[in-house]
Amino acid sequence: MKTIKKYNLFLFIPLLILNVISLFNMVNSRLINAVYNYAFYKQLIWFFLGYLIIFVSSKINFKKVFKYSFYFYLFSCLLLVLVLFLGSSANGAKCWFNIFGLSFQPSELTKLSLAILFAQMIKNTHIKSFKDEVIILLKLIILTAIPSVLVFLEPDTGAIINFLIILFVAILFLHLNKWWYITFTTLALIFLGSIFIMYFYFQDTLIKIIGPSFFYRMDRLINFTNGSGYQLENALITIGSSSLFRFNFKSILLYIPEAPTDFIFAFSIGNYGLISGGIIILCFFLIDIYFINKISKTNKIILKIFTSSYLGMLLFHQIYNIGMNLGLLPIMGIPLPFLSYGGTNTLINYLFIGLILNLSQ
Repeated sequence: MKTIKKYNLFLFIPLLILNVISLFNMVNSRLINAVYNYAFYKQLIWFFLGYLIIFVSSKINFKKVFKYSFYFYLFSCLLLVLVLFLGSSANGAKCWFNIFGLSFQPSELTKLSLAILFAQMIKNTHIKSFKDEVIILLKLIILTAIPSVLVFLEPDTGAIINFLIILFVAILFLHLNKWWYITFTTLALIFLGSIFIMYFYFQDTLIKIIGPSFFYRMDRLINFTNGSGYQLENALITIGSSSLFRFNFKSILLYIPEAPTDFIFAFSIGNYGLISGGIIILCFFLIDIYFINKISKTNKIILKIFTSSYLGMLLFHQIYNIGMNLGLLPIMGIPLPFLSYGGTNTLINYLFIGLILNLSQ
C-alpha cells in the first residue's frame, strides 16, 4: 500500500522486533502473577491499536489538533484533577482510571498535550525584546507547573520529569539570550544543592516543607545503593546468571514482582539470554538515530520541536529504565517503551510516532 511505503523501515523494523520481544516476555509474565495471565493478549491488542493509530493518523489533517492545542491541554489537566478523586490506587499512588477492567493513565495523555501545545506556541512566538522573553518563559513555566503539581499529588515522579524535558526542549528552541540559560542552570544547581544540604543536615525542616511522603520517596532515591531491595537484587542476579542464549516458556530464573513493567529489561535477559539485551539496545539505538535524522533534515519548526520533545522523553526512558535494571540508577516507575506491559503508555508512544509521521508529509 502507498501509505505503508511512506513509512521508513529504519523505524518500523526495530519497533516490530521490540514488540515481538515484548510479546514473548508477556507469555512468561503469567509465571510472575495471576494478574498477568492475559498480558500477552492485552499487549497484542495494544500493539495492534498502536499501528492502527499510525495508519489512521496518516489520513487525518492534524493542523486542527495543533490549532486547538490549548483546549487539549486543559482537558488533560482536568483528567489529572479527576484522577485524584476518582482514580484507582496502586502501590501507594492514585494515577489511573479503571474503566471496565482497563486502566488509563491521564499523565501519559498530558505528555502529548503539553508537547503539542509548546510546539504550537514556539512556532507562533516572535521574540523582539527582553519583555517578550520574560512573557513567553513565564507562560511555559506556568503551563508546566500546573500538571506537575497535580501529578506530584498522585504521586508520579516519572511524569514530572517528562514534563520538564518538554519544557527544556521548548526553551532551547526559543533561542534566548545566553544569560537566560546561565541563570536557569545556576538556579537549578542552587535549588538541588539546597535540597541535599537540608536532607543531610536539616531533615526535620525538610519534612515540614515537603511533607513526609515525598521525603521518604527522596530518601529511597538517595539511598538506593545502600539498600537495593529484593527486586533489584533479583534483577541483578537474573542478568548475572543468564547465559548468552536462553529460550524458555515454562520457567523464570528468579521472581521479580514488577518484571513485566519496570524490570522488563532484566526479565527479557532472564527469559532469552544476554543476546536479547543487546538486541533491545541496538533497536533503541536505530530508533533514536531515525528521529535524530528526522530533526536534522526537516525545515518545519513545529516538527523539529515536537520530535525533539518525544526524542528527549524516549531517551530518558531508555537510559533510566536500563540503568535502573542494572542497579546504576534509583528505582522509579519508568517503563521501557514498546517493551513494558501497559496500554496507555504504549498507545501514547504510537500516537507520538503517528503525529511525527503525519507532520513529515
